[in-house]
Amino acid sequence: MSSYFSELAQQYIDGEWRPGTGSWDIIDFNPYDNEKLASITIATVEEVDDAYRAAARAQKKWAATSPYARRAVFEKALRLIEEREAEIAEAIIAELGGTRLKAGFELHLAKEFLREAVNLALRPEGRIIPSPVDGKENRVYRVPVGVVGVISPFNFPFLLSIKSVAPALALGNAVVLKPHQDTPIVGGSLVAKIFEDAGLPGGLLNVVITDIAEIGDAFLEHPVPKVISFTGSDKVGRHVATVCASHFKRSVLELGGNSALVVLDDADIDYAVDAAVFSRYVHQGQVCMAANRVLVDRSVAEEFTEKFVAKVRSLKTGDPRDPETVIGPLINSRQADAVSSAVEHAIADGATALVHGRTTDNLVEPSVLTDLPANSPLLKQELFGPVALLVPFDGEEEAVRLANDTPYGLSGAVHTADIERGVAFAKRIETGMFHVNDGTVHDEPIVPFGGEKHSGIGRLNGDTMLDSFTTTKWISVQHGRSGFPF
Repeated sequence: MSSYFSELAQQYIDGEWRPGTGSWDIIDFNPYDNEKLASITIATVEEVDDAYRAAARAQKKWAATSPYARRAVFEKALRLIEEREAEIAEAIIAELGGTRLKAGFELHLAKEFLREAVNLALRPEGRIIPSPVDGKENRVYRVPVGVVGVISPFNFPFLLSIKSVAPALALGNAVVLKPHQDTPIVGGSLVAKIFEDAGLPGGLLNVVITDIAEIGDAFLEHPVPKVISFTGSDKVGRHVATVCASHFKRSVLELGGNSALVVLDDADIDYAVDAAVFSRYVHQGQVCMAANRVLVDRSVAEEFTEKFVAKVRSLKTGDPRDPETVIGPLINSRQADAVSSAVEHAIADGATALVHGRTTDNLVEPSVLTDLPANSPLLKQELFGPVALLVPFDGEEEAVRLANDTPYGLSGAVHTADIERGVAFAKRIETGMFHVNDGTVHDEPIVPFGGEKHSGIGRLNGDTMLDSFTTTKWISVQHGRSGFPF
């Protein structure tokens, strides 16, 4: 077991590692074998306050630091991740049940986002805007918001913590990070350790490992943070947005999805099968961009279904430490039970199980369902597990209607031999992202990432980080004397 779980099972506040003072512990379990990885005494409301106050004290000096000096911290953090990649991968496998393939994928993206943070430090630019008033000079500065609160999820905790933490810091802010209680080390204290070792001054990044049962909305309501960056479910995201709005804070919300991968009548079927299987079953389906629904033109449905089912049957479920394993455990028994129950309810309501996976503890074998009634709730909701829904359609118009028939609008994909047909189709789908002849699961450091409808508010990545983690300030200079009417 990685030493991270013994060394980093603490809060990180104002540059110091210290135990929480709550009255109970968060127990960190390996979801595959239920081995106890760590026991962490939770942070209280007082420690959340300590963390935010420390961030506010440290931020002013950091914002005044040359962006070239700030950039050096991220260059060092990147080198440290590269040096410790094997250890971090083992921690990802142990804490969240990620397969070796998934751990490598997450680490690759984390490094890419750190490389972008290196460049982001130098991105903010000011503007001079003309004035109708003689002698007036209008300067518009882009300045840090101050302190950012980051709440990260359990599915890609290392990546999705870094994805908000690194840009916020690079742009001159301080950060308080609250990782998901199922991934407190990989999503929280490990991130702090890397930045500490990279030379980030104390107080600029704080990690509080806690639970809303202890702190309620204190993390959101605290007067210090001006922006809350939240990644998680739309149900919790709605609450985060409501609380933030009532306290005049900006919220950046990256929420759930119910993406459709659409196979048109002229698609390369073998390639579409590969894309669809990956898009649905990567990391056990615990991905917001996963292709919950696979929509297939009826003219090619028989061929596609036969090949899709065969490939799904070949996926190995088991120990995520085994390089051959494709499907590891879900994060906890609650998730495993919810996915299994959803499958059984769908079958009871008339769906046909082409593949009916068994559930053993947190291991949920892949399932493939078809013949779902049009009003099946499963077609509308996010399904965070290894279950694919195959839905035939007749022609593009029906495909567009079905793809859009969901409260979510995060990602999606279409497969066709005609690229421009695919692009025209993509433009009609109500999502923040859509891919032609590819999978639904993509994230790149400089391309705007985010969703429509219940899938979120705002965007991350590239220049959109400036909109999320800085604000503009107008300073006018009057050269000569201004005239006043009285």
